[in-house]
Amino acid sequence: MATMSAVHQSGQLVRAVARNPVSCVPRRTLTSTPIYRANNEGDNASKPVPEKKKKGLLSSMKNWVLGDKPKATHTPSAPKREEGGLGANSIFADDVNATSGPMPSRKKEQLQQQESAEGDVPLEQRDKKRLQLALNPNPRAQLRWEKRMVQREIQKGGRVSRQVQIQRSERESLSKSHWFKTSVKKLGPLARQIAGKNIDEAILQMRFSKKKAAQDVRGHLEHAKNVAMVRAGMGLSANESDRSKPITVVLKSGERKEITDPTNIYIQQAWVNRGPYGFGMDHRARGQINRLRPPATGLTVVLKEEKTRIREWQEREAEALRKRTAKLWTQLPDRKISAQSQYYSW
Repeated sequence: MATMSAVHQSGQLVRAVARNPVSCVPRRTLTSTPIYRANNEGDNASKPVPEKKKKGLLSSMKNWVLGDKPKATHTPSAPKREEGGLGANSIFADDVNATSGPMPSRKKEQLQQQESAEGDVPLEQRDKKRLQLALNPNPRAQLRWEKRMVQREIQKGGRVSRQVQIQRSERESLSKSHWFKTSVKKLGPLARQIAGKNIDEAILQMRFSKKKAAQDVRGHLEHAKNVAMVRAGMGLSANESDRSKPITVVLKSGERKEITDPTNIYIQQAWVNRGPYGFGMDHRARGQINRLRPPATGLTVVLKEEKTRIREWQEREAEALRKRTAKLWTQLPDRKISAQSQYYSW
């Protein structure tokens, strides 16, 4: 009497006590994924990997029942790994050998040689076309701008605008201060106080002012005066002939002012700018802490010379004279009456 053989879930024959051969089909097939192994040695990659045969009772019974099928002679291998390296002009080339990595191509070598050769060439002998790419990246826009400038000169007949004439004949200096630790409400009255005054008079007023921010304003005015004298050439003394002829002008506010030196510096405009808020802590009772936001404010002044004030006064006087003459009655000129008929029109 023969008993049936038991088959495990993995497909292996667990027990066999039958004397007569009985054909048995496994319930599951054996599948495996090919394993790729990295192999740096190219010669050994093509050689077949010897397979170790398992020896034992169960393996021999499995081969007897299922049959011995030919297996792969070797395991496929992954492609060879490529390691990088440092370039020839790397700053770490002294510590690590640069030749261990891949060698640069011929084009890179040519570019490196060209760059090294251009470093020794003086500026006068370099290629101007390559320099022009960095200096003028958009040449068409420059040509259009030059064309518009030429057309403008032709249309105006070479005449310069009034704004350009004023900028050429009069000097101006704008100076912006750093952030002061004060508010706009406190710095605004000081800015209105110094606007329209001579720079030396404004510095003197800030020196004796009781305001805390006045000392910061005084330091900024001194710095602005020095910058105007050095960079813009303002405040230089005029000729003796101009000093001997003082001019009395009427300001826009109606105040009369006598000007002895047209090159003296005065503050034409002064305004404040709101800055960023800071951060502070106010320690209170019972361990409470309030957050403080101290403000910051800046001061900007525009300095000009007294000759600008004289020109503005003369323009106001000329405009007022033109308006007065326009209101006057003028008699008709004496001439013969023409186109008159001797009969009435009715």
